[in-house]
Amino acid sequence: MKNYKALTAGLIGGWFVFAVLASALGLFTNTSNGIGVAVALAAGVPLVAFGIWLAVPEGFRNFALSLNPRVLTFAHSWRILGLVLVVLALRGILPDVFALPAGVGDMLIGATAPLVALKLATPNHRASFIAWQLLGMGDLVMAVSLGVTAGMLGSQGASISPMTVLPLSLVPTFIVPLLFMSHVVCIAQARRWPATERSRTSDCRVPARV
Repeated sequence: MKNYKALTAGLIGGWFVFAVLASALGLFTNTSNGIGVAVALAAGVPLVAFGIWLAVPEGFRNFALSLNPRVLTFAHSWRILGLVLVVLALRGILPDVFALPAGVGDMLIGATAPLVALKLATPNHRASFIAWQLLGMGDLVMAVSLGVTAGMLGSQGASISPMTVLPLSLVPTFIVPLLFMSHVVCIAQARRWPATERSRTSDCRVPARV
């Protein structure tokens, strides 16, 4: 378990360094009002590798499922900074069709993350916990989809190109896929939670007193 902890931390650290250096070297820069293949690969390859690693090696799967779901969920609180996307849209730096829904969605997830982490990350609230995780995943998928299609949906407005240069390039190449992974882990954990005490006691039949 300790080996997987160190290996995972090293891989995430290396991934972050790669995203920063590649962005600094302009490898993700795209001036054609699009995200580009390089950004897609930087985000997609780690996701595919994570999916395979989670499904095949039992040791890593056990390590992932041992992580604290409250900590993983609370980490989404920073998504309140989706406000930055909204501000950039209002200033004409990013296209409204992408930045407004993506920013507002992130703000809602970020604002509710502490409550979910503290109150819903238990077997008693498994359904609600999973539902929130799915909403968080849906927000990320929506943001990526709008980012990819923003150039076609609003070709005459602001460009999506700022999302391909530092510091915003770290959002699609590192932050979004990492958060998506944490949602997947939390859902996998919740699906393994035991039945709640309430469910168990509801099945018992107390003999009526004569």
